[in-house]
Amino acid sequence: MGNIIEVENLEKRFGEHTAVDHIKFSIEEGEFFGLLGPNGAGKTTTIRMLITLIPPTSGVMRIAGLNVQQNKVIIRRLLGYVPQSLSADGALTGYENLLMMAKLLGFSSKERKQRIGEVLEILNLTQVAHQMVQTYSGGMVRRLEIGQAILSQPHILILDEPTVGLDPTARRSVWETVNLLREETRMTLLVTTHYMEEADMYCQRVAIMDHGRIAASGTPAELKASLNRPGATLEDVFTTVTGNTLESGGSYREVRQLRKRAGRFN
Repeated sequence: MGNIIEVENLEKRFGEHTAVDHIKFSIEEGEFFGLLGPNGAGKTTTIRMLITLIPPTSGVMRIAGLNVQQNKVIIRRLLGYVPQSLSADGALTGYENLLMMAKLLGFSSKERKQRIGEVLEILNLTQVAHQMVQTYSGGMVRRLEIGQAILSQPHILILDEPTVGLDPTARRSVWETVNLLREETRMTLLVTTHYMEEADMYCQRVAIMDHGRIAASGTPAELKASLNRPGATLEDVFTTVTGNTLESGGSYREVRQLRKRAGRFN
């Protein structure tokens, strides 16, 4: 399998501020890749360029061999995107949220019913499909949002801080769901997170961003081994290569508020 995502010399400036500073990385087809770093590292800006929401200042991005800037419509069809900000509508049921997305995607009535049923089953949400989303736990909301993103059966699923605002049990549930998707569909996964222990457990390769640059990259095992320190963790690697420490819930209302706050720093 070759690279399905290639980023070369990518830069994004906002006035005098450089949010992404000439980064380079690639992701193989079917790989679970983590883009790590604290809030403000440039992770979300990088993702927004990849999904064509904002243009780069300079550099090249290729997805499935296609130049992202020159093939935006095609690229968008290849991607599923779960943003950090809350995208599920709490005033609708889980089924209604998926139905609305399926209609936007142009599915026929028969296709909508079949695909929504499949997604609800995959995400273990069938039993709560007709409950209002505002009654969901944070983990259930996140799984529903993943469901919205995979309705179109994308080749690549991009998740921006998928477990922010969730308690440890919900975070584990979301990661297990994401990992199951990759194993069953061979979908390529690109995930941003500042939770090092989660990246260590689930990601096959990672790149650590800090102040818009990639400070280190490789498999979690390679990066930990590079410290030559028994029992080293990925957070130890992060602290060493960046000089920073990381800081790391809840109901629909809590996760909405926390994600809104977190989004201000990306």
